[in-house]
Amino acid sequence: MEFHYATEMNGNVPMDTRLTKCIESKQDDLCKKEKDSKESEVLTKTSCIEKAYCTILSELGENTEREGLLRTPLRAAKAMQFFTKGYQETIKDILNDAIFNENHDEVVVVKDIDLYSLCEHHLVPFFGKAHIAYLPNKKVVGLSKLARVVEIFSRRLQVQERLTKQIASAIHEALEPAGVAVVIEAAHMCMVMRGVQKMNAKTVTSVMLGKFQTDARTREEFLSLALGK
Repeated sequence: MEFHYATEMNGNVPMDTRLTKCIESKQDDLCKKEKDSKESEVLTKTSCIEKAYCTILSELGENTEREGLLRTPLRAAKAMQFFTKGYQETIKDILNDAIFNENHDEVVVVKDIDLYSLCEHHLVPFFGKAHIAYLPNKKVVGLSKLARVVEIFSRRLQVQERLTKQIASAIHEALEPAGVAVVIEAAHMCMVMRGVQKMNAKTVTSVMLGKFQTDARTREEFLSLALGK
């Protein structure tokens, strides 16, 4: 105790303390450099997308210098990056700390999950609701995480068929349940604003895995709970 007191009074810091501070400082520097690098990369991408939108507006016959369009290319660039932010996210990131051991073997259903996506064929929106069920096999997941899974895959350029399968497969791989079921109901603006222009048309897709595929009673239970059928 006397030694430590003396070193502190003399302004001398013990070697292990100095080493710890040095390591922490280097870690902080690395984190800052990594953060700065990522921010710089995002800004570069935003700038490139902004220029592309400026070109599109010009080719459509618009004057990009007029007041109403001065910041439109930048706004559109940032909006597109938000619409497709799912490319920067992974299932592992959101589910790692939210899977729990639980002796529950009845169907879990989360229904009416809002989703918004972009059709990869025309870059116009499709939106609707997702209904998810899984049959636990000694593991359960935080319910909000199912909505996050939908968000990750819907915030990409998509077709509804693939989106439905990706959601089901991700849950199946992460939880290893006895079964997974996903149904998506969505309206596609490529059918409403252009093309056939059918305002009330909805597309329904489904993927059934495990017991939901092989057991008709389990499948019917899900459809009854989720869709009221």
